[in-house]
Amino acid sequence: MFLTAAAGLALGAAIPRQALAQAAASYPDRPISMICPWTPGGPTDAAVRALSDALGRALGNKRVVVENKPGAGGALGGQYLGQSAKPDGYTLSQIPLGVFRLPYLTKTTFNPVTDLTYIIGVAGYNFGLSVRADSPWKTWQEFITAAKAKPATIRYGSPGIGTSLHITMEDIGLREGIKWVHVPYKGTAQTTAAILGNEVDAIVGSPPWGLIEGGRLRVLSTWSLNRAKESPNVPTLKEIYGIVANSPWGIAGPKGMDPKIVQILHDAIRKAMDDPVYQQQLQKVGMEPYYMSSEAFLEFARKSFAAEKEVVERLGLAKGN
Repeated sequence: MFLTAAAGLALGAAIPRQALAQAAASYPDRPISMICPWTPGGPTDAAVRALSDALGRALGNKRVVVENKPGAGGALGGQYLGQSAKPDGYTLSQIPLGVFRLPYLTKTTFNPVTDLTYIIGVAGYNFGLSVRADSPWKTWQEFITAAKAKPATIRYGSPGIGTSLHITMEDIGLREGIKWVHVPYKGTAQTTAAILGNEVDAIVGSPPWGLIEGGRLRVLSTWSLNRAKESPNVPTLKEIYGIVANSPWGIAGPKGMDPKIVQILHDAIRKAMDDPVYQQQLQKVGMEPYYMSSEAFLEFARKSFAAEKEVVERLGLAKGN
């Protein structure tokens, strides 16, 4: 049998399309890797693991394996997807706001808008600043007054350089004329251990409510739109400065994913977000649902990428500074 050149090209083009269709029809037929770009044991790790378990159930009891890749303010997962992973739907990552900051903080060819496939927005953080219960500061204003009185002496721990928590503290410092001592760690579990061990004076992140309710820590401010139900007498940064820092996050894959597989994952994760076990874990670690469709998440990425450039430059954190 002989084929003309045109027919041969048409057949060659049809084979990849058929392969893609077959892959989507059988997806998933092996375990999915879910990257959590934070250390094990912290609130994001707990939420991602609970979501991954629920996703596996939503896909018909398939395996979703969590892989921790901490560092770079939570941006390593997105960077790995953009530079190394195959777009077959078997490697995904949690995408925090720090991903959109990375290209402005360090030299990289990674572009978070064009190098990823945005699948779904999932949740937002309920951040806050906490101190030890035996610290001399009972209120946010007392903490700020002390920081002004003794510049560059109060040490605060965060989950890393370039995280939303670090950026927000630098913003507050700029507004108040305060010089902090930033002590970066690789995750919330480490910052919590640091404050309990007197390595730092304060920590920023999802407040460890168990330790707060147990009388070992005290929260001085929360960073969401409304006051936390666990601490109704503690002011928000919105009340004080007009700042809301809830840092929405979601799930993405490498660029070039089959839209049919993206839709399968979107629908399964959306179902997983209604899973009672996942919802209980989300509440336990102090997060709230923040759903975005694939299209809305991509638009959020575009706007965030543009906005983060202005923030990083205004705070003097841009690469080369």
